[in-house]
Amino acid sequence: MSQAKATLSGMRVSYDAEPFSEELLAETWHEQLQEWFDEAVRAELAEPNAMVLATADATGMPSSRTVLCKGFDERGLVFFTNYTSSKSHDLSATRVAAATFPWLSMQRQVNVRGTVEKVKEEETAEYWAHRPRGSQLGAWASPQSSVVPSKDSLEASLAGIERRFSDAERVPVPPHWGGWRIRPEHVEFWQGRPDRLHDRLRFRRTDDSWKVERLAP
Repeated sequence: MSQAKATLSGMRVSYDAEPFSEELLAETWHEQLQEWFDEAVRAELAEPNAMVLATADATGMPSSRTVLCKGFDERGLVFFTNYTSSKSHDLSATRVAAATFPWLSMQRQVNVRGTVEKVKEEETAEYWAHRPRGSQLGAWASPQSSVVPSKDSLEASLAGIERRFSDAERVPVPPHWGGWRIRPEHVEFWQGRPDRLHDRLRFRRTDDSWKVERLAP
C-alpha cells in the first residue's frame, strides 16, 4: 500500500503546450469548441466526442459517466440516452448538468455548465435514423440503470426485441429514448502550461451576451 501511495504521489506530467491567449480565442464559445474539436479529430484522438457528464439527483448526490456528444451549435451540446436512466432522472429533477471533454493527450480540457432541455422529437428521429440497427435494438431491450437479475435476462430481452422487429425495415424510436441538450452558462477552455500556470479562458453568459474571463489555474 505504501509503495502504491508513493507511486501515485510521484505521477506527474509536465505540460509544455503553446500559450493560449485571449487573442487566439474565437468570437463565440461554439466556434472555439469547433476549432479544438477539429484539432482533436486531426490528432486522431480516440472518441474525441466523448465527454464526462456530471449530474446530481434531487438530494444533491452527484454522479458522473461518459457519454458521446452527438452535436453542438450556438444552442448547446446534445447527447442521446434512455429517458428512464438515472442520468435522465437527475436531469429531470434538477434541470442542470456539467460536461468535460478530456483531451488529455493534447493537454486540453473543455468544461461546460448549464441548464438542460429535451431535444425535439424530430431531432431525435433524425439522429436515430443514422444509428446502427444493433444499437437501435439495444435501446429497446435495455431498461437502462435498472437492476437486472442476470446478463442472460438482458440477452433474452434483446432476442425478444430482435424477433419483434424481424420483419421491420426500420426500427422505430422507443418512446422512452431521446436527446438532451445542455444550454451552456459557462464554457471554459483549459490549456496545460509549464509550472502548472495553465491557461483557463471562460465564456460566461450574462443577461444578453457572453463575457470572456481569464481564471487563475
